This record gives sequence, structure tokens and C-alpha cells, in this order.
Amino acid sequence: MVSLKSKSSLMSKINFWNGVPFYFLVILMFVVIRLEPSALSYNGFNLLLSAAVPLAFAATAQMFIMAAGDIDLGLGTFVGLVNVITAIVLIHHIFYALLIYVGMIIAYVLLGLLVHNRQLPSIVVTLGASFVWLGIAIMILPSPAGEVPTYIINFFNWSPPIIPGPVIYLILIGLIGNFVLMRTRYGAVLRGSGSNAEAIGRAGWSVAKTKAILYGLAGLFGILSGLSLSAITTSGDANNGASYVLLSIMAVIIGGGEFSGGLVAPAGAVAGAAVVVLIGTVLTFLNVSSDYQIGAQGLILIATLAIRAVRRFVTGRVKVK
Repeated sequence: MVSLKSKSSLMSKINFWNGVPFYFLVILMFVVIRLEPSALSYNGFNLLLSAAVPLAFAATAQMFIMAAGDIDLGLGTFVGLVNVITAIVLIHHIFYALLIYVGMIIAYVLLGLLVHNRQLPSIVVTLGASFVWLGIAIMILPSPAGEVPTYIINFFNWSPPIIPGPVIYLILIGLIGNFVLMRTRYGAVLRGSGSNAEAIGRAGWSVAKTKAILYGLAGLFGILSGLSLSAITTSGDANNGASYVLLSIMAVIIGGGEFSGGLVAPAGAVAGAAVVVLIGTVLTFLNVSSDYQIGAQGLILIATLAIRAVRRFVTGRVKVK
């Protein structure tokens, strides 16, 4: 039996550690403002966080896959393919582009069913899919070109009064992810299917269905990531989202997610995406060569995993009576 005192102590420690990505975010914002005071302005926030929006969508997509207990190594090329479709097809044929987007989401659902029904490693399946996405993108657009529709650019570069658009988008992404996985009954089932599929199956829920839904949600948010990235690049390039595999995983882990299924934090993943972008900004302000920035981000990921290990150790030391 857990005493009230030990339970209160455990909850306070969990709440503290759940706030880690937001502490990182505040610290990095402070560092950025010290390095570049103009970042504190409306336009400064727009410039700082605009790149965080497509990464936040990608991180949320990766989070749904990780909630299923899997890893998606094809997310980056998937986002790149969306960027190509947006710049080449959407600009001329909206209906056909929408059909392709829907088809891409269905393809993700089928990937989830393939992983589940054949008991295949998701790393292998999604890595294979990454070559398919990249091959299709290169067939459509061998070299950077195309034009992103103005309404896509205007939508994702929305500039409302007082609060910068990227801040609003990041909040909305976090709220939507939190509602889907944390505030609905079926969200608990989706998370449970990743952490304890056998128990979910015994309770009468279809694990294949939950896997398909999680992969479908990942596909949807991958589409949104590609659209918002297109609004920034304003043209098409098959390699535009190449870095999003590592960066999305990094954002989810920084945000409080685990590689074991079911343990995810939607709001934390969005905060993690902003942290990843701000890390790159700080390194740029410090004149760190781009050749070393990936290595520096990797060190941040290792440090985050170390912090997570400390978290498990500290919270696990609460004695149960």
C-alpha cells in the first residue's frame, strides 16, 4: 500500500521531471535573448520559432509511432515527398494533390498493419519505406524546383496581433496531441497498446486497429509537417526533410518520451522541437560550424537520456508501504 506521504512525494518528483523540456526551453530563450536582444521582439519570435512548427508536427508524428512501441526511420523522406508534392502537384492540381496526401496516409496505415501482422521490426519496415518515399520524390523532382501555393505560405506564416503565429501553432499542436492521447478514453487504449499490447488485447480491444490508427495519425502529422516546411522553403526539394528523423526522435526524447511504447508526452514533444531549433540557433550565434552542430545536438540527446536515467532512479527511490 502506498502511504499518502510517499505518494505525494512521488507525484511532486514526477511533476518536476515532466517540466524538464520547458525548463530547457526557458533557459535557451534566455541565452538567445542575451546573445541577440532583438529576439525578444514580435519579429524576433517569428524568426526564432518559425522553423519549430514543421519540426513540431514531425515530432508529434514520431511520437505517435513511438507510442506504438516503434521507431520511424522514413519520416524525413516522407516529409520531403510531401514538400515535393506541394510544390509540383498542389500548385496546379489541388484535387490530385489531396488524393495523393490521402493515399500517403493510407500507406502509413498499411505500414502499421504490416509491422503488426507480420511481427516485423518497425526499423526495417520504415527504413525500407524511406527509400520508396525518396525514390518517388526524386522521380517527380530530380533537382530543387517548383513553387509552393501562396495560400499555404500565408497560412503557415500567419501573423496575428500580439502573439506571433508560430507560438500559437506550437500551442495548438501540443493541445491536439495531448487531447488525442491523454484526454480521451481511446487515447489510453492507444498508449496501452504500445506498452502492454497483450493486456489491451485481453480487454477486447483490437491491437491491429490501434497500431493502424497510430500510424495513420503519424502519416497525417507528417503531411502537416511537409506542408508547413513547404511554407518556409517556398519550393520543392526531395531532401528538405532529411534531418527530421534524428531531430524528431530527439524532440520526443527531450520532451519526455521513451523508446518503450506508450510512454509519451505530447506537449513535451512540441517543447522538445522548440528546444532542438533553439539549440541550433544558439550554436549559430556562437559561430559554431554547421559541421559540428549535428554532433552537438547528438551530445544534447545523450545528456537528455542521462537525465532520464537520473529521473527513473530518483522517482524509483520513493518507498512504498
